[in-house]
Amino acid sequence: MTQQLPPTSDIRQFAPLLLAWYRPGARPMPWKGEKDPYRIWISEVILQQTRVEQGWPYYERFIMRFPTVQALAEAHEDEVLKMWQGLGYYSRARNLHKGARQVVEWYDGSIPADHGKILAVSGIGPYTAAAIASFAFGLPYAVVDGNVIRVLSRVFGAGIPWDTTAGKKYFQALADAVLDRDRPGVFNQAMMDFGATVCTPLQPVCPTCPFSHTCRARKEDAIYDYPVRDKKISRKERFLHYFIIHKDDKYLLFKRPEGDVYAGMYEFLLHESGSRLDTGDAERVLDQAGIRGRIVREKVFRPHILTHQRLITAFFLVEAEELPLISGAVTVDHSQLGKYAVPKYIQQIIDLWLK
Repeated sequence: MTQQLPPTSDIRQFAPLLLAWYRPGARPMPWKGEKDPYRIWISEVILQQTRVEQGWPYYERFIMRFPTVQALAEAHEDEVLKMWQGLGYYSRARNLHKGARQVVEWYDGSIPADHGKILAVSGIGPYTAAAIASFAFGLPYAVVDGNVIRVLSRVFGAGIPWDTTAGKKYFQALADAVLDRDRPGVFNQAMMDFGATVCTPLQPVCPTCPFSHTCRARKEDAIYDYPVRDKKISRKERFLHYFIIHKDDKYLLFKRPEGDVYAGMYEFLLHESGSRLDTGDAERVLDQAGIRGRIVREKVFRPHILTHQRLITAFFLVEAEELPLISGAVTVDHSQLGKYAVPKYIQQIIDLWLK
């Protein structure tokens, strides 16, 4: 059975209450009020994976290095990934790069004031397309992300699981219904701010909420029951053993393959297995690979948690008698290590051992 939208009378009072609450200056951000669709695009992709405080310096550095779509399109992918390092979800950086090249090729370097054309660009999904369309061009498209879903599910008591096909369609339809079509950009920003500061996941500020008298979740004393999730996330466990092979100030790096996490980034020599290797196991791996040298340090980091994977990483610092010839290896001077984009856990070991 399809869940029906709330009564029209409830829908109509949502936007006036939200906009009466909204104070644009209460949550300053460098991209707030921005009309350049390119800068909006960059800011929204960054905010999808980090908090404002963390994303702010990344945004400023990224825009300084790639101030236009053309500049991003002309950059080498390695440099784009290096600028993105630390944000995670590196496929988004690669899609940004690919999308910039498409905008240059398809639209002469200018993002068009057309929702459908914006949505056609690689890496731009419904949320980002709606943000660009509404903020840059005043087009009536509602953004729907985790904050928006949480607000709508609590206020209207929407018990449909948001992580199902039916749930995604429902919340998009509900967001479209409550949208102030005359001021879509202001409305969307108000929704983002409200979800981030008032209707938060763990400590919502219900007493000062403009919906405190109408919120279904509050009336039911079930605030933390919303939004409803249908699927439980299962994570694959992977044991990644890295051999930092060096001879004097020369190190071996390898580019990660397509189709796996951190594709296109760099790492040390990797041996993946079904369980944790001890020192003896690690020495046998080196021997089998024909690498002559000795392990002088080792360290295991706490698990690195991704959406669908749990990575247990271990590192072995290897003083090689000679740098081995290994397919795909890049020989890098110690002073140049910082120029390569690497996953966060690789950067941690570089900072710890190789500074």
